[in-house]
Amino acid sequence: MLKKLFLAVFASFALMSMAFAAVDLNTANQAQLEALSGIGPSKAKDIIDFRTKNGPFKTTEDIMKVPGIKEGTYTKIKGEISVGGKMAAPAAPAKMDKSMKASMPMKASAPVKK
Repeated sequence: MLKKLFLAVFASFALMSMAFAAVDLNTANQAQLEALSGIGPSKAKDIIDFRTKNGPFKTTEDIMKVPGIKEGTYTKIKGEISVGGKMAAPAAPAKMDKSMKASMPMKASAPVKK
């Protein structure tokens, strides 16, 4: 009985956190867009390319202006997406690998005072 109660509480917290973690179409990165139902790598790239070329989405329905995203896809994801506001999930910063760090200029250090 206690185990079922624990699972029910855990499931409700999980669902609540998903509800507050809508993917912001204007700031989401490739991985965040791919996490949406029915959005794979190709469509995620198309969304990013579309907003780069045309500017930010004004409404969630604007995603249907992206070639290849029709009403059926929109219907699946409309509860998971936003275009800003309180529920938007910020885009995760890109992770730097060693090659990226190596190509960055080094900061000049301040002279040591004696």
